[in-house]
Amino acid sequence: MTTWFDIRRICPAAGFVLFLLTTFAYAAAAAAEPKRVMLLHSFGRDFKPWSEYAKSIRAELDRQSPWRLDITDHSLVSARSSDEDPEAPFVEYLRALFAKQPLDLIVSIGAPAAAFVQRHRQRLFTNTPMVFTAVEQRRVQYSTLTPNDAVVAVWINYFAAIENILRVLPDTKNVIVVVGTSPIEKFWKEAIGRESEPLSNRIRFSWTDHLSFDELLKEAATLPPQSAIFWELMIIDAAGVVHEGGTPLTRLHAVANAPIFSYDESFFGREIVGGPILMVADTSRQTASVAIRILGGEKPSDIHMPPVQFARPMFDWREMQRWGISESRLPPGSEIFFRDPTAWERYQKEILAICAVLLAQIALISWLIHENRRRNRAEVLARNSISELSHMNRVATAGELSASIAHEVNQPLTGIVARASAARRWLAAEKPDLGKVRVALDQIETAGHRASEIITNVKSMFQRDTQDRSEIDVSKLIWTVMDLVYIDLRKHQIELKTELRDQLPPVFGNRIQLQQVILNLVMNAMDAMRSVQPRVLSIKTALNGGDGVHISIADTGIGIDPSNLDQIFKPLFTTKEHGMGMGLSICRSIVESHNGRISVSAGQERGSIFQLILPTKGAET
Repeated sequence: MTTWFDIRRICPAAGFVLFLLTTFAYAAAAAAEPKRVMLLHSFGRDFKPWSEYAKSIRAELDRQSPWRLDITDHSLVSARSSDEDPEAPFVEYLRALFAKQPLDLIVSIGAPAAAFVQRHRQRLFTNTPMVFTAVEQRRVQYSTLTPNDAVVAVWINYFAAIENILRVLPDTKNVIVVVGTSPIEKFWKEAIGRESEPLSNRIRFSWTDHLSFDELLKEAATLPPQSAIFWELMIIDAAGVVHEGGTPLTRLHAVANAPIFSYDESFFGREIVGGPILMVADTSRQTASVAIRILGGEKPSDIHMPPVQFARPMFDWREMQRWGISESRLPPGSEIFFRDPTAWERYQKEILAICAVLLAQIALISWLIHENRRRNRAEVLARNSISELSHMNRVATAGELSASIAHEVNQPLTGIVARASAARRWLAAEKPDLGKVRVALDQIETAGHRASEIITNVKSMFQRDTQDRSEIDVSKLIWTVMDLVYIDLRKHQIELKTELRDQLPPVFGNRIQLQQVILNLVMNAMDAMRSVQPRVLSIKTALNGGDGVHISIADTGIGIDPSNLDQIFKPLFTTKEHGMGMGLSICRSIVESHNGRISVSAGQERGSIFQLILPTKGAET
């Protein structure tokens, strides 16, 4: 017969494999079996504040536990009275219920449940671990605790809770303490009276344990001024009526003419003003942590937890507004809940977006206003500069035209002198020839008028800011300019070709300015032909579609580089070695001020063609 030792000797690995399989089997069986936990309620599942603690503890156990939990709830109905006789049947019921499937842990919630367990510890679940929670430390009988008991207690500082009322409502004179007639309520009535004794010289306490709840509601509706209500418990009123859940506090809040205060988070959120608060979550977290440690094998008596104390003060903004409590009277570090969000808090992103858009618009409008003013200043400066440059251009041109002007003026003056000498000779003859003298005088008069007209035209050209406008015959305007440059044309052997159409409609403008444009274009054409042959200056006029006069000034000069055609009319741009770059720019300004157009293009063979279109008087209007 083969033994285990023989198997291990024959196959050493088989023993190890069998050990692992056995271990996994036990682990799987253990994992499949849930931990059994009982929550023992003091009065019932719907009695505040313990009902809130039970819900939170159950949630924390599910969150923290690494095992599956089987949680059951049972309520100690007998805690509603001081008669302990009904407890015996309840003990037997629990023993029978869990006889075959013992519990892994019992969590008692509230002081009545804790007292019940301690009274019957020897008969009920002697070896079952126990956690006492949601119980004030003064209600725990520490001397009777067993090694299987752990405590997660709370500490209620009644002095701080009552003093909070005087802090936020310093004019308070009367405090009505709401308590019922159950054993636990009687206990806390005595505790509150003892702890608040130092404040008895400032306020007067009254109690409600002698009133039915209906009588309490009537009294709460007619409280004197400077009163406050302190909510402790209302489990059983003086008429023996049991009150569960949050209904009694809600009904009291609906009729009370004084603010209601309390210290437990279970009552916070609708009816009470607030103050130092016992947080349900703090107790629940610690309770679940202790429970998980015990279920994991830790000995309950080795676990010592400090009592849960008041957290930082909490206040309900709605109740503060109702009773006129200033935020400045709250204790330091207070947290305010249910505050109606301000428009800024509710629409912060939208307000910021709107402000950003408005700022952008303001910045854009400011920039546009700045640019508009800057442009207006620039336009004023430009107009002044153009006027100044126009004047300077005319003055500069005067030097080049001086010889031509002298020649033009000298011609009639020479004729006048010659005819005057002839007339003197005819008069000195023995027989004066009066007919010839009369003709000579007529010619002298004509020559004088011509000289006067030349001087007048030249003078008007060099006057600044001439704005007078009138009807102008374009052909006469061109011939006036040609008279000025006649000598230069002959001097440089430039052939002049003209095709001036007769009976063109007059244009409306400033004669001197338009003379300046024609003169500048002609002088530029002459400069462009200095080094070429042949030299031909062609000037043509025509009607442009019935709404303007077309003037063409063409030369056979060196022409304009095609890359410069777009810049030729820009200020300070010049192709001349000693040019200022303002002549053509001024020409364009003058033409455009007359609602006309000026352009330049290359000649058919060589040279350039400058073309002007000036609106007639009828077309301009």
